[in-house]
Amino acid sequence: MLRYLVTLQVADKTGLVEQIAHIVSRHGGNWLDSELRHLDGIFAAILLLEVPAANWDTLLENLECIEGLTLTYSKTSHTAPVVPSKRYSLVAYDRPGLVHDISNKINALAINIERLSTHYETASHTGVELFRADFSLNIADDATEQQLTKALYTIGDDVVLDILA
Repeated sequence: MLRYLVTLQVADKTGLVEQIAHIVSRHGGNWLDSELRHLDGIFAAILLLEVPAANWDTLLENLECIEGLTLTYSKTSHTAPVVPSKRYSLVAYDRPGLVHDISNKINALAINIERLSTHYETASHTGVELFRADFSLNIADDATEQQLTKALYTIGDDVVLDILA
């Protein structure tokens, strides 16, 4: 079995996940991990698949038959060491540069971003435009976590940070 990280983009329509899952299953693939999103009319997916080497090329050909699909892939391995992970949720007034500000503070402390998901939303009671970032970080100790918390609050007075786990 080989592992592949596959990214897919295609105009969104009902049934895409089932169609992709059917192709993976039909070729003996194991769907290990994924992130699936609908953004501005586009279905975007990141999949970690484990597939028998003899079936990989046929699986790819079948995925590429989906009309309008853009596909990329990379062979991977599963030798990454397990590092403690912490989850955060940050909310602030929406403005350009917030992802840069957040990633800059994280990188300055040599912390690895394991997962980052951002959302634009409007506060229901005021109509204020909000930015939300949910992220998981590899943090080894409490001192680094405290430094990170301080650093993230320097982004602005409007920052609300929750440590989820």
